[in-house]
Amino acid sequence: MSDELRDEVEAINSIYGDASLVPSTPSGATPPPPPATSDYILQLPGDSASSLQLSFPAGYPDTGGPPRVVGVQHSSGGVRGAGERDLRLFRAALAAVHQPGAVCLFDAVEDFSRRLDEECSAAAAAAAAAAAAAASPAAVEQHDGEGKKELGGVSTTQPEKSEIDLHPVDDLATLPPPMWTLSEQIVDTKSTFVAHVARVTSPSQARSYVAQLLASDRRIRSATHNISAWRIRGPGAASFQDCDDDGEDAAGGRLLHLMRLMELWDAMVVVTRWYGGVKLGPRRFAVINAVARDGFVRAGMVTEGGGGGKGRKK
Repeated sequence: MSDELRDEVEAINSIYGDASLVPSTPSGATPPPPPATSDYILQLPGDSASSLQLSFPAGYPDTGGPPRVVGVQHSSGGVRGAGERDLRLFRAALAAVHQPGAVCLFDAVEDFSRRLDEECSAAAAAAAAAAAAAASPAAVEQHDGEGKKELGGVSTTQPEKSEIDLHPVDDLATLPPPMWTLSEQIVDTKSTFVAHVARVTSPSQARSYVAQLLASDRRIRSATHNISAWRIRGPGAASFQDCDDDGEDAAGGRLLHLMRLMELWDAMVVVTRWYGGVKLGPRRFAVINAVARDGFVRAGMVTEGGGGGKGRKK
């Protein structure tokens, strides 16, 4: 097993949960030593996603091409045809993101998630439109998507303007300082990572908190990346989710995915990275998620090993 593959396995299990990518051994067989292992079971992210059998070439990622998708290990959620769908989507994602000499599993999983969301959303929209047309053709014209807003690729329902603009970003001086909870600082190969976590009640409050953090600390403002994500429940059935990579490609989306896994609402996180001159590869995403998780735990939003919750008041 190459160092690159070992880092990729560690990063995927850190972000998507333990046992997301594990060595595959025949039933009753003695597992080979980890360096000799090339066959893996990948549990795709999502509440009803399948697990797939993968086989990595001996020289991955430098030689031998991308991992081979052998087939479906376990079909998702008992839904008919879901296994074939997930297999098709993941193979397409893998072919789209693979570049010779570079690890590709992280990007393939992210691309699969995007493709799955798009396919499920399209199917749900088609079913809803058909049902609405059958019930009342006129109703379709009255609900054409107005009031929806795309934030960082996440569709959100937008309430009245007064609900959103509770905390205008323009006038930072009049706002109370955010109650930040800091994570433990992690230094990995000369790069330094730390997370700031806070409770928020509106998208504009979250944006203002980011702006205040950058305005109040020159060292944070001059950092290489300030990656942010938030999830907020609005009035009624409205909800908001957004993220910002700040130049660290796909890092914001992974933070948002972590918050979904932890079932966190009315919360935000800003992960700051000072680049030390040495590239970490996929391992950087594991560190980014590690400091974010630590911040949420320290803020009382989640208990170690558990899901999200209201936590204790600060």
